[in-house]
Amino acid sequence: MSIKTPLKTEHEKLGATFSEYFQCELPAHYGDAQREYKFARESVALIDKNYRAVLSFTGNDRARYLNAMLTGSIRDLAPGQGNISLLLNPQGRILAEVETLALEDRLLVISYAMIRAKLVETFDRFIIMDDVAMEDVTDKFGTLTLEGPKAAEIVRELCGMDLNALEDFAHAEKTIDGISCRLIRTSTGEIPGAEFLVARENLATLWNLLLEAAQKRGGGPVGYEALNILRLEEGVAWYGVDFDENQIPHQAALEATHISYTKGCYTGQEIVERVRSRGQIQRRRVMLRFAGDAIPRAGEPLFAPSAENSAERGAEIGFVTRAARSPKFGAVIGMGYVRREQMDAESKVKWSGGDAEVFELPKTHAKSESCS
Repeated sequence: MSIKTPLKTEHEKLGATFSEYFQCELPAHYGDAQREYKFARESVALIDKNYRAVLSFTGNDRARYLNAMLTGSIRDLAPGQGNISLLLNPQGRILAEVETLALEDRLLVISYAMIRAKLVETFDRFIIMDDVAMEDVTDKFGTLTLEGPKAAEIVRELCGMDLNALEDFAHAEKTIDGISCRLIRTSTGEIPGAEFLVARENLATLWNLLLEAAQKRGGGPVGYEALNILRLEEGVAWYGVDFDENQIPHQAALEATHISYTKGCYTGQEIVERVRSRGQIQRRRVMLRFAGDAIPRAGEPLFAPSAENSAERGAEIGFVTRAARSPKFGAVIGMGYVRREQMDAESKVKWSGGDAEVFELPKTHAKSESCS
């Protein structure tokens, strides 16, 4: 059963069509996904991100405990800082993608509501002799995001925070028209955005304040059809879609963004280090550009060109995770997993609808969705 966004009534007022994303019922579009895409590229996009779980950790051992659980360096976070990391099982497989925010008196761990019960059970199981208290505060909060060239302008006007002067995941408590919220600097591409973590009872009011500010600048609400295109163009993988418990970090191509190699021990570290030292994996997530107009479905098999005839399909080598038509690249692009022999840029692959090739995004891309 899908989790419903607490903003459903507000979206219905705007004519939203809903679909399921991250096992939550969220706006697919508000009547024109291409127009919404332009909001994000040219002005500002307002996005409902209420598919998240929020856990609070207090106690003197909170940083040491989470540092031993997650792949990111938690003990080095000062209040006002944050990072993105992974929760692995002992076999190195990805149980969750998590964002950690350090406050003066607690650490907030933010992930996905669809794995909320698993998160609580996993974290609780390993709190044994530690001075740590965990509280599931998911139902107390809601999350909104502003993205696009004019997002920083809105944030500066509403609360005086300069997004351009901050690092990713930097955060602070701010007040917007009497509403207290935690404002977090995010960036999935080259332009910084702002995430608002706000008390659930103030969520609709803040949504409408931000909506008015966005519309004044030629922007507006953006649904997940447009967001899917944007994230593919930015090289951002989605948990539960592009990676999950079937992958280890290197297979999911997250080793450069989600792992600290200097922090010390954590669950699953032995597997991560073994893969890093040997430098070999059998399959890896890559970006794909498809010839023609057909859009492959999720799970579509990928094939190597035939050794005898390159125009024909050879052995099955992987699969597509998602794809969409990209205005930026003027082609259908997507993500998928391929064998080691086809991992390099310009490697040719095939699918039932025709030809495709592996390609690389600029190094400024391929950031994380950060559970936001």
